[in-house]
Amino acid sequence: MLLNVLKASKLSKKGLYTRQEWVRSSLNIVKALESVGVHFVIRNAAIFQKIKFPCVFVSNHMSVLETFVLPCLIQPFGNVTFVVKESLIAYPFFKNVLNTLEPIVVGRANPREDLKTVLNEGQQRLNKNISVIIFPQTTRSVYFDPKKFNSLGVKLAKRAKVPLVPVALKTDAWGVGKKLKDFGKINPLKKVCFSFGSPLYLTGSGRSEHESIKEFIVDKLSSWH
Repeated sequence: MLLNVLKASKLSKKGLYTRQEWVRSSLNIVKALESVGVHFVIRNAAIFQKIKFPCVFVSNHMSVLETFVLPCLIQPFGNVTFVVKESLIAYPFFKNVLNTLEPIVVGRANPREDLKTVLNEGQQRLNKNISVIIFPQTTRSVYFDPKKFNSLGVKLAKRAKVPLVPVALKTDAWGVGKKLKDFGKINPLKKVCFSFGSPLYLTGSGRSEHESIKEFIVDKLSSWH
């Protein structure tokens, strides 16, 4: 993983880190995980043939693994970026890579400011035909708590008038580190699972769509556990 990030960082400094290179880096991470025995299960990937880009992907958040893997699943079908926390941008080398991909950076200290940032910058990205991946949880967790899953993704999709795509994932094969939270141990006995739901088109307040996304995630996590 570190070798991939270093290579990507060097290309970024030279202005050569394209979205195609991002997909290649992401796929290399998948291959590296598979090389140590991690097994991937991807459900309903055929949905990408039907999705009208741009859109807002709304997902639970379990580990750093999904930020490495989702690009090679989504980017080949349409440009995409992440809503990321400010601390991730501060990491050496990561900063160079992420800044080339037009992420939406939030501080997580002031929810109101984060809401403004995501709505304003998110709409800017969507207007440029760049889809947005949002993890509405306050923090990464192996356990999904619907009460802590905010409606930020729904609000952005409603404001920009684009589809919502639910994403459920189980990525605890990449553990939490003791010194650095993002770099824990890899447990190849745990499968990595991704499932994509059908696009949701907002017709009202978005409350029912938000509930549908939470139910989708709960249902998938229950079946995987």
